[in-house]
Amino acid sequence: MNFAWALGLARHRTGRLLAAAAGIAMAVALVAALGSFLTASKSTMTERAVRSVAVDWQVELQPGADAHRITTEIRRTPGIRTAVPVGFAHSSHFTARAQGTTQTTGPGMVLGLPDHYSRTFPGEIRTLAGASEGILLAQQTASNLHAAPGDTIGVGLPGSPTRQLRVAGVVDLPQADSLFQKVGAPAQSQPSAPPDNILLLPPAVFRDLTAHASGAAESTQIHISRDARLPADPASAFGTVTTAARNLEARTSGAALVGDNLGAALDSARQDALYAQLLFLFLGVPGAVLAATLTACVAAAGGERRRQEQGLLRLRGLPPRRITALSALEAALVGVAGGLIGLAVAALTGRLAFGSASFQTRAGVWAPWYAAAFLMGLVVAGAAVLVPALRDLRTVTVADTRRTRRRTGAGWWMRCGLDIALLVGSWLVFRASAGNKYALILAPEGVPSISVSYWAFLGPALLWLGSSLLLWRLSLLALTHGRSALTRLARPLASNLAGTTAAILSRRRRVLARSVVLLALAVSFAVSVGTFNATYRQQAEVDARLTNGADVTVTEPPGARTAPAAAASFRIDGVRHVEPLQHRFAYVGSDLQDLYGVRPGTITSATSLQDAYFAGGSARTLMDRLARRPDALLVSEETVHDFQLAPGDTLNLRIQDGRTKALRTVPFHYAGIAKEFPTAPKDSFFVANSSYVARMTGSDAVGAFLIDTGGTHQRQVAAQLRQRLGTRGTVTDITQTRGTVGTSLTAVDLSGLTGIELVYAVLLAAGAGGLVLALGLAERRRTFAIASVLGARPRQLRGMVLTEALLTAAAGLCGGALIGWALSHMLIKVLTGVFDPPPASLAVPGTYLALTGLAALTAILGAALNGVRRAARPAVEELRDL
Repeated sequence: MNFAWALGLARHRTGRLLAAAAGIAMAVALVAALGSFLTASKSTMTERAVRSVAVDWQVELQPGADAHRITTEIRRTPGIRTAVPVGFAHSSHFTARAQGTTQTTGPGMVLGLPDHYSRTFPGEIRTLAGASEGILLAQQTASNLHAAPGDTIGVGLPGSPTRQLRVAGVVDLPQADSLFQKVGAPAQSQPSAPPDNILLLPPAVFRDLTAHASGAAESTQIHISRDARLPADPASAFGTVTTAARNLEARTSGAALVGDNLGAALDSARQDALYAQLLFLFLGVPGAVLAATLTACVAAAGGERRRQEQGLLRLRGLPPRRITALSALEAALVGVAGGLIGLAVAALTGRLAFGSASFQTRAGVWAPWYAAAFLMGLVVAGAAVLVPALRDLRTVTVADTRRTRRRTGAGWWMRCGLDIALLVGSWLVFRASAGNKYALILAPEGVPSISVSYWAFLGPALLWLGSSLLLWRLSLLALTHGRSALTRLARPLASNLAGTTAAILSRRRRVLARSVVLLALAVSFAVSVGTFNATYRQQAEVDARLTNGADVTVTEPPGARTAPAAAASFRIDGVRHVEPLQHRFAYVGSDLQDLYGVRPGTITSATSLQDAYFAGGSARTLMDRLARRPDALLVSEETVHDFQLAPGDTLNLRIQDGRTKALRTVPFHYAGIAKEFPTAPKDSFFVANSSYVARMTGSDAVGAFLIDTGGTHQRQVAAQLRQRLGTRGTVTDITQTRGTVGTSLTAVDLSGLTGIELVYAVLLAAGAGGLVLALGLAERRRTFAIASVLGARPRQLRGMVLTEALLTAAAGLCGGALIGWALSHMLIKVLTGVFDPPPASLAVPGTYLALTGLAALTAILGAALNGVRRAARPAVEELRDL
C-alpha cells in the first residue's frame, strides 16, 4: 500500500510535492554552499597569513647566550625547516661621494646575512638594481647617499674608523617593520618606523667590520622558517604557533626571545575569520530560515486537502499507525527529493562561482556541511508535513475534516502586542550594541581566546520577527475593515464581480496575510544582503584610495627637496591631474605627529574627500577654512581631547626649518577634526595649508604626488613612472593597494559569500511570491468552477485572480523594502568592525533590487496567469476531477 500511496501522490499531487521539495532544496543548498564556503574561507585565510610572512620567527639571543648551542637546539625542534643566524649592529653614519659632493647620513643598521638568505626567505628582500647577493644597500639609503651599484660608500661604526665598501646592489625590504622589531616588546613599545639607513652584508664582511667596533651594540637573531602542519582554522593555528613559540623560549631557559611574526599574522586572520562566521550567521541563517518557512507555507497550502484525505482513510478503517506511516512517507519523499536537489544545486554553485563543486577544498571540509544540510532538509520536511498530520490525527475528527476550518478571532500574539514588544526590544538591543566603544568581537593581542558578543544578534533578529508580525497585523486589519477600498481596487479588473472579489479577499485574509509577510521577508532578505554587499564594496574601494592616496602615488624619499613644479614631469599619457602633497613631522608638546600640507582648492582634483573623514564640518567646509585662513589646522580627535581644544584655539607646533634644520615654533589655529586623510596613518596627524607651511619653514618640499588617471590604466601609468624614476621615488597604484589593505576577509573575496546569498535571495523572493500563490489558486479550483457555473465569465475570473496577485505583490514588495531598509541600517551599524573606514551612508544596489522586484513580480504574475488558464477549463470537467 505504501508504494501505491507514493505513486498516487506523485501522479495526482505532483505540484504540491515539487513545491515543497523546492523550498527544502533552497534551504539545503544555501546552508551547504555557505557552510562549505565559510570553512574554505577560514582555510584560505590561514594559508594567506602563512604566505604573507617571510620570516616565521625571529629568535633574539640574550647577552651571554651560547649561539651555537641554541641554534643547534632550535634546528632539532620538530616543525622547524630552516634556522640561520643573522647579525645586527648599529652604525654611526654612512657616507658617499657623488658628483663632487659628499653625502653623509645619520645612524643606521648593519645586518650580516648568511649566504642565499634571499632564497631561504624570498619575501624579505626585493632586488631593485644590481646583484641580489653581496653588499646591498636599502633603497632609501641609496637615495640619501645618491649611490648606485658599483659605487663605494663609507660605513662608520661606533668605536671604529670608517670602512670603504663597494655596493653590489640596491634592494627594498617589504617587511622592514617586522625585521627591525623590538623582540619581546609589546605592540605599543615597538618602533614607529624602521631605520632610515640600512646596509646588508655577507657574514664574513659583517664579522670583519664589527670585530673592532666596541660600541656597535651587536646582537644576534636566529631567523626561522617553519614547516609544521597547521590547523585550517586561523584561531586554532594561532594557538598552535604561539604555544610552540612559548615552548621554545622555555626550552632555552630564557636565553632566547621569540619574535612571532607568524603568530601576529594569524592573530589578525583569526579575527577576520570570526567576522566571516558572524556574516554567515547574520546573512546566511535568515535565508535558510526563510526557505524553511516557505516550505511550511507550501505544505500548509495543501493542509485542507490533506485533512480530507486523512478523514477518508480513517472512514475506511485505516488505523492511525498506518496513516502516520503514509504521512511519514510523504515527508520522506519531499525531504529526500528536496535534499538531493539542494545538494546538487550547492555543488553547481561551487562549480560556477569557485570553479569546483567542493569549493576548492578537500572532502573533510565540505562533506560535513553537505551532510548537516541534508539532515536539516529532512527535519524541515518532517516539521512541515509530518507534524501537522500527527496534530490533525489527534485533534481533528472525521466529521471535522468535511468542514472548512476558519479562524475568526485575533491570534494570541495580536492580543498581547507581541509585535510591538519585539520591535521595542530590538531597538533597545540595537542601542546597546551600537553604542560607543562597543566591540562585537574582542580579540586581545597575543591572547588565544576570543570573546564574541552573540547577544548583538538579538537586535536584527527581533527586528525581523517584530516587523513581520506587525505587517501581518496591518494586512489583517486592511483586509478585515477595508472591504469598500478593496471593492474599488478590484473594479477595474473584476468589473461587476468587484464586490465578490473583495468578499473573497476578506474571507481569505489569513492566507493572504501569510503570503504578504512571506514575500516581504524574502524581499527584505534580498535588500539587506544586497545593501551590505554594495556598501562593503564601496568601503573597500574607499580604504584602498585612502591608503594609496589616489589612482597612482609617487612618494619621495625622506630628505628629498622636490619642489611642487616637479609635478609637470609626471604628466604622461593617461594622467589627468597631479597634486603635490607635503609630508612633514611636527611636535605638539612631546608628541611627534605627521603633518600634511595640502592645496585646499585643488586637492579634490586628485583624490576624494568624504564628509565622514572629518568632524566639525563637511569636507568642503573645512577645505574652505584652510583656504580662507592659511594658519588653520585640522587635528585628530585624540589631540583635541588631550589638549582640550576649542575651535579657534592657538596650537603651536614645532616643525623643522628647511634652512637651518632646527625646530622652530609655528602657530596654527584649530579649525576642525580630521579622522582620515589620504596616505595618512590611522592614528594622530595634522592637515594644514601647504602655502603657510612652506612660508613658515622656508621649504616647499613635497612628500608625495597624488596622480589622478580617471580611474583607468592605473597599472600602465605606474609602470611608466617606475621606469622613469628608478630608485628616486616609490610608485604605488590603487590596483596593488586593493590586494594589500584591509583584512584577510577582503583577501578571500567577500563577494563569494554575498554572491551566493544574492542569487538565493532572488530565488527566495520569486518562490515566496509565486509558489504560495500558485498552490493557493490550485486549491481553489472548485471555487472557480462553481463561479463559472453560476455565470462568471473568463474575463471576470481573470480579474479576480489578478487582483489578488497584484495586491499581494504590492503589499509584499513595499513591506519588504521598508523592513530591508531598517534591517540594512541595523546590520551595517552592528557589523561596523567589518568596514574600514565605517561608511558615511549606505550604498544602494539599484540594479540588483530592481532585478529582485522584477523576479518576484514575474513569479506572481506567472502563477496568476497559470491559475487563470486552469480556471478556463470547462466547469463540469473540473468538478468531476475534484
